[in-house]
Amino acid sequence: MNITVVGAGYVGLSIGILLAQNHRVVTLDIDDNKITLLNKKISPIKDSLIEDYLNNHELDLSFTTDPELAYKNADFIIIATPTNYDSETMFFDTSSVDKVIKESNQKNPNSTIIIKSTVPIGFINQTKQKLGIDSIIFSPEFLREGSALLDNLYPSRIIVGSSSEEAQEFASLMQEGALKKDIPVLFTGSMEAEAIKLFANSYLAMRVSYFNELDTFCELNNLNSKEIIIGMGYDSRIGDYYNNPSFGYGGYCLPKDTKQLLAGYNDIPQHLIGAIVSANETRMDFIASQIAAKNPKRVGIYRLAMKMNSDNYRTAAIHGVIMRLKKYEISLSLYDPEVTENLFDGIPVNKKLKDFMEDADIIIANRMHDDLREVAHKVYTRDIFNKD
Repeated sequence: MNITVVGAGYVGLSIGILLAQNHRVVTLDIDDNKITLLNKKISPIKDSLIEDYLNNHELDLSFTTDPELAYKNADFIIIATPTNYDSETMFFDTSSVDKVIKESNQKNPNSTIIIKSTVPIGFINQTKQKLGIDSIIFSPEFLREGSALLDNLYPSRIIVGSSSEEAQEFASLMQEGALKKDIPVLFTGSMEAEAIKLFANSYLAMRVSYFNELDTFCELNNLNSKEIIIGMGYDSRIGDYYNNPSFGYGGYCLPKDTKQLLAGYNDIPQHLIGAIVSANETRMDFIASQIAAKNPKRVGIYRLAMKMNSDNYRTAAIHGVIMRLKKYEISLSLYDPEVTENLFDGIPVNKKLKDFMEDADIIIANRMHDDLREVAHKVYTRDIFNKD
């Protein structure tokens, strides 16, 4: 089949590779630099398996910035462009998705559009009605940054917001490319599929917040967080996973998805969904206040990425901590090999790790790293399991 994937981020690129094992895939992106790298088989994102597949597997996969070339003859057009929560309108900014739907339908009205970008509940039905296009299907993705292709090869589930023939065909394509067998597949209504994505991510954010608030209690009462969390995890209903304290949840999905879900409640009674959003702010307030209470002359910030083996620092919780530390008028410095500038958000970037470690009174790290072992006495982190 001929398949077009719009968006060469970790979602679009991993799906494109998955499907290109068996079908002809063209990936479209507006970023010239990204497409140039991909045409040289260099991944623009940090994902070792993506790099391996680009260079060592037989794929019918090409990359372009030309919409005419991309949409021509496509049976399926998969949209994986970024969406974000707009605090002013209190809704997702879906402009990138809206633009691709209109453009792709004009150039190839016979294709089936599959939306992988996260959208608000009701988006598909509203778009169909507004544009008079019936062949739009939402299929949520559940991928982790740094292991997106792995999660497509071994998916926890495949959910498609339609039971049409095209929906079943798309689910088959995803199954065909996967290495995992007996994948749970669920066909739902479009609004149910949209809700699954938002509620699933909000649940994960709730779990992060729960263990963070447990850790806050322990830090203020001089209790051992690790022992308590391990003891809880022996209960199979709780489990030993997704339980490592941090500076807060962040990344591409959890902050915007929780806020979008909360906005959808309007007059619907709730306490918990709102608490998930506010708990993250409270955690960052607490982390910053704990650091400020130590009266440091200079705080070193070790890496901006949200988690290990990731080069994404968009909406990472450490940004919220930095913003709060600035209000305390504390001198800051940053070490991050991914940052090439000499200043980041007004903060001096130290290019040499040794100088960075020597200059700081306290070093804050959302996740501990071997780089910091020799100055562990300076490090403030809530990472107790040395994992994400």
